[in-house]
Amino acid sequence: MAKTVLYNGKIYVERGRYAQALLQEDGFIRMVGSDEEVLASAAGAEKIDCRGKTVVPGFNDSHMHLFYMGRAMFFPDLTKARRAEDLTELCRTYLEKNPHSKGFTAAGWNEETWEPRHRRKPNRADLDQVSVEIPIVLTRVCAHACCVNSYVLKKLGIDRAHTGFEGAGVEVDENGEPTGILTEKAFHAALDLVPNLTREELKQALAGAMEYAVSRGLTTVQSNDIGYVIKDQEACCALMKEVYDEGRGLLRYTGQMFYDDAESLRAYCESPQFGESYADDWFRRGPLKLLKDGSLGARTALLGFDYADDPGNRGVEVNSDAYMQEMIHCAHDHGMQVVVHAIGDEAIRRVAAMYDEANGSSGENPLRHSLIHCQITDEALLSHIKASGLLVAYQPIFLQSDMHVVPTRCGDEIMKTSYAFGTAAETGIHASYGTDSPVEDLDPFACIYCAVTRKDLKGQPAGGFYPAECVDVETAIDAYTMESAYHEFREDVKGRLKAGYYADLVVLDRDIFTCEPEAILGTNPVLTMVGGKVVYRAD
Repeated sequence: MAKTVLYNGKIYVERGRYAQALLQEDGFIRMVGSDEEVLASAAGAEKIDCRGKTVVPGFNDSHMHLFYMGRAMFFPDLTKARRAEDLTELCRTYLEKNPHSKGFTAAGWNEETWEPRHRRKPNRADLDQVSVEIPIVLTRVCAHACCVNSYVLKKLGIDRAHTGFEGAGVEVDENGEPTGILTEKAFHAALDLVPNLTREELKQALAGAMEYAVSRGLTTVQSNDIGYVIKDQEACCALMKEVYDEGRGLLRYTGQMFYDDAESLRAYCESPQFGESYADDWFRRGPLKLLKDGSLGARTALLGFDYADDPGNRGVEVNSDAYMQEMIHCAHDHGMQVVVHAIGDEAIRRVAAMYDEANGSSGENPLRHSLIHCQITDEALLSHIKASGLLVAYQPIFLQSDMHVVPTRCGDEIMKTSYAFGTAAETGIHASYGTDSPVEDLDPFACIYCAVTRKDLKGQPAGGFYPAECVDVETAIDAYTMESAYHEFREDVKGRLKAGYYADLVVLDRDIFTCEPEAILGTNPVLTMVGGKVVYRAD
């Protein structure tokens, strides 16, 4: 591979330290220093003049769903809906264009953002107007609830007399009739009724998602797709390898793996594929991914208290403690990291205790077991996480919508210690950042903006939402790069622009360290490089 030198830049090395130039060769950074020093060692190298622009390590999203984001391009964009009736029209339009569809799913509706006079959830009647002959599943923005048509309810055996569904919720009206709103395991059962894309369409979805990701400065994603978007893990990995073999894999991908049971997990852990790295570390099989609870938007996050706006409801235990313990111990005993979706304080408390049991009395966490989301916390929980050495994968972008909803769900008092980005940084908790895309857009700059300002995307509230938990820009950048690399055991080669690290970097159109906090939101990449290859240039 030809050598490349980036010069005349403001290259972020670490807090308080910047360089002017950087030399990469064979995908690795060989030298970082002044223009004079680096250019003197760059004979024969391609030269890229940064024109004074800021250069940061490539962003590494520590939890998202890249396949699902790419797959969404084939279906209606429900974020455009402003009322339930809009969902009906969007689906009708899709079906008119795809009359031979055997069923479809789409995502992104959020009734909490609609005007008060339109603020009702969609129901089966809305979708029955589209079709009752094929499965239609419309996923709420939180990805823990959906609305389905009568076809789906019938196929799942859900009616007035049969609304029980373990680890899930089936909403009924005042007459006991299912409304079409399903949560958690019932939601996933509904998704299973929808035909998947073809193999070529799935590859197109993955490649398209990667193109968008590198255009926003991402160079690595830790993504939970394997075992979800394609149930057969080996088939999913084979498809992904084809994308890399065809030269369409533009960024590094670490899979957060899903397995249904300990038997299948054990078989994987004892197979030659365990922990596989492929295509020079561009594709890797990573940790086991589990779910303990749901979401706050769907009122299925597991709380240690009643929902303030739904007395008697404390959320949904998606998977039992017994199941979780069996899976965690199986992974732990085979040297496999575990990452668990836990949003509510009770879910976090239980998962932390399970990790402690697996780790023993040492107080250490050698496999870097992690809490994904970790949103509702009190001081005792945060102290427990620190003392046990547990990792946290935060999504600061969640604040932009949650700040308008969650206080009514959980009360104001616990908000003071929730979404605790500042406390995590101050106490030394290993906290990485990501977006959970497509729950939110994968844009890292909106996420950094929310972490730094604790405001929504319209700049509200003026003083920030519990601003004591704000972080500075360096902390946010480090969480999105260095800490995300730590989350996947790659901190020796990712997350810094230093000699010996991968040449994964982003040139920005503004100085993100000195611009006004509100201006972070409009930041755009000028160039993205992965492994020394320029994979994106702005027009």
